[in-house]
Amino acid sequence: MQLGFVTAIVPEFTLEEVFAYAAEQKFGCVEVMCWPAGKAERRYAGVTHIDVTNFTSADVERIKALSKKYGVAISGLGYYPNPLAADADERNTYFEHIKKVIAASALLGVNVMNTFVGRDPAKSIEDNWPLFEQLWPPIIEFAESQGVRVGIENCPMLFSLDEWPGGKNLAISPDVWRRMFTRIPSKNFGLNFDPSHLIWQHIDYVRAIHEFGDRLVHVHAKDTKIDHDMIYQRGITGFKWHIPKLPGLGDVQWGPYFSALKDVGYDGPVCIEVEDRAYEATLDLRKRALTQSKRYLEPFMAL
Repeated sequence: MQLGFVTAIVPEFTLEEVFAYAAEQKFGCVEVMCWPAGKAERRYAGVTHIDVTNFTSADVERIKALSKKYGVAISGLGYYPNPLAADADERNTYFEHIKKVIAASALLGVNVMNTFVGRDPAKSIEDNWPLFEQLWPPIIEFAESQGVRVGIENCPMLFSLDEWPGGKNLAISPDVWRRMFTRIPSKNFGLNFDPSHLIWQHIDYVRAIHEFGDRLVHVHAKDTKIDHDMIYQRGITGFKWHIPKLPGLGDVQWGPYFSALKDVGYDGPVCIEVEDRAYEATLDLRKRALTQSKRYLEPFMAL
């Protein structure tokens, strides 16, 4: 396995600065954010370290040269919108960019693209399937033609009132994953697995790794702390009782997590994703979050 980080946490860096920092801190890889250039629609979104909008052979050669220069691999290209949004024009915009990110991943030889399935939060899971079945199979067929695996992150995207009540990502649980992979059995369609999102749903992430080990395209290292007093105050349908934290500062048991990854033969990237508000205020704090997380996780990588 290779330890890396998600570049969304350093939006002020250029791509070369991302590689240089990763090399300085002895990270093996980075998941590079590829949002369209422009205004972010939410926290950690809108970060463009690779602009795939008009991707050229010169861009490919430049990026490959930077990766080689600093000895840091690209673990995947990331873009996380809501492709099953209620508005058709919005959906089309997202899917067109997803295809561009997939194509860029193929040209770079990365061959991994990470995203969300999306969801209309005003509809039930059952009522979201028809649109999923209409729109996602052609995208995975395109990914297959490019030799790219698509990793779907398992975040419910249910953190704010605009995401209420269903959240903006369908791929939240083993039951949904089974149905996704039944509908699209392609091995180019898998998971970008993040244990933190299963903690607050009370889903056994170790069991999930064992069941879906052959679908792991990419994995994240992010923790979550459950605020039990806030659950008492608001109940599980309220907000702000599951708090993103750095690895080791929440409720994920990282020994069993890495042991399960080894059990299923996963030997790919593990990318630290920082969404801990205690480390957000300055660039120095966010850099500290990455180095602190790296020190904590490295012993588990040797399991």
